[in-house]
Amino acid sequence: MRLKIILAVLTLSAFPAQAQREPLTASFDWFRYTGSDPVPVRNTPVAYANPILQGFYPDPSVTRVGDDYYLVTSTFGYFPGIPVFHSKDLVNWTQIGNAIDRPEQLDFKQLGMSRGVFAPTIQAKDGVFYILNTCVGCDGNFILTARDPAGPWSNPIWLPKVDGIDPSLFFDDDGRTWIVSNGPPEGKPLYEGHTAIWAQEVDLGGLKTIGPRKVIANGGVDISKKPIWIEGPHILKKNGYYYLVAAEGGTEQGHSEVVFRSEHVLGPYVPGPVNPILTQRDLPPGRRNPITSSGHAQLVETQNGDWWATFLAVRPYKDNFFNTGRETFLMPVSWKDGWPQITRPGQAIPYSGARPKLPRQPAPAMRTNGAMTLLDEFDGPELPLHWMMLRNPRSRWYKMEEGALILTARREGLGDKANPSYLGRRQQNMNAVAETVVRFAPRHDGDRAGLVALQNDDYWAFIGVGMRNGQRVVTLEARKSADEAAAGDPIASRPLTGDLNARIYLRITARGAAYSFAYATAPGRWITLGTVDGTILSTQTAGGFIGATMGVYAHSGAE
Repeated sequence: MRLKIILAVLTLSAFPAQAQREPLTASFDWFRYTGSDPVPVRNTPVAYANPILQGFYPDPSVTRVGDDYYLVTSTFGYFPGIPVFHSKDLVNWTQIGNAIDRPEQLDFKQLGMSRGVFAPTIQAKDGVFYILNTCVGCDGNFILTARDPAGPWSNPIWLPKVDGIDPSLFFDDDGRTWIVSNGPPEGKPLYEGHTAIWAQEVDLGGLKTIGPRKVIANGGVDISKKPIWIEGPHILKKNGYYYLVAAEGGTEQGHSEVVFRSEHVLGPYVPGPVNPILTQRDLPPGRRNPITSSGHAQLVETQNGDWWATFLAVRPYKDNFFNTGRETFLMPVSWKDGWPQITRPGQAIPYSGARPKLPRQPAPAMRTNGAMTLLDEFDGPELPLHWMMLRNPRSRWYKMEEGALILTARREGLGDKANPSYLGRRQQNMNAVAETVVRFAPRHDGDRAGLVALQNDDYWAFIGVGMRNGQRVVTLEARKSADEAAAGDPIASRPLTGDLNARIYLRITARGAAYSFAYATAPGRWITLGTVDGTILSTQTAGGFIGATMGVYAHSGAE
């Protein structure tokens, strides 16, 4: 005990009184992400690779404006939210903005990370772009508008008469606009998971609903079979018919996409002769390199008259374990006897296929699929668009300065259901390496800064520089359930000596479920500190709807 006290006094004496009054900060010179997968794929002049957006990019919605395509996906409790992508060829996608990029637009409070913004949809008419979305745990359904899809987007215009989730607009050729969404059925639900699709007219000028709401699909394709969770609806019009395309079966392995059609926008809608039009639930379990849980599709017609669909699916590394989250895939749509089809019964979603017949565009600097190495050097005025934090910030606790990302270490921690000093990017590959270098001089027990692999508030792993019993250490910690300490349980640590501001190199290596954590005090001299079972970063263990992220973190243990 006496030795610990002496060490604590010596450590504190290294900091002048003025320095101890200044905010505690951690400096990260760069962040490198490297990824690959068991099935190596890449875009070529004649083929495209699936997924088109790897990693946590679920619930895709796509629209075409002239020769340009725009796509948005869910982000749930992350901020900034709702990434907006642009493409000319449906294959190469560049993120051009985030629709939720101002803290005052939405307030995620202390919501769980799988609450917040669900399943946005994007459409455009007469030079105005519209995003419809649901904030689960906030105030329900809303509309955002923008003249430029890159932003800025408006503050939410709330739709208090639209309950449920997954709203989408349909612009009819008679000038009227309709909103379709998921919601409870009329009367009492007949069974668990019994939902319905509702339609209602929208005054586009006033951005408000008008007239009565009407159920246009009850339960799903065949109510006698008790279909569950019909949701994610879209209406399109082709050859005089209105087609209602919606997800059915829940977002796990029973997920699917179904289709109905009608001669009138409000129905009655008749199910297609072959449903579902997209699923993988009819394939045998245990197959190699499976793609599963496909659904939540949206169809888009190209300027050449061809049809394609974006949709979500997952790539498990074993059983139903996947850390890359629900990802965005692409497939052509065929039409037979007036009905669309994405996968035939028993057809596996391909990892590659023939490219759309569209002018090719260059691959983006920020790769979205295939093997990749991406280096963020933090030398710009703002963070790159793909970086995110947990929930809305209440203050500015990070900055870019002299080629480094600097985080203020605050009391808010990873397990606190708050907005900690954490900035992350998606894990996009089954095999991934995240590396950074940190300069951090802890002052109190509990101070820490370093590298994190995170699923949500209750499931994460951390390696970095900290202080324990007055000793500066490199430490490995993890939280593996909601029942464990919010700060995470210590797994291993080693003392650090020498210059308090010396660079410490950190690395997380993921291989499916195997995550190892290493550090170095000089470039390339890696020392493995320990391992963590990576299944804690899967929704199969952690629950919810999001994928794993990897990023940098700083925390103050001071009272």
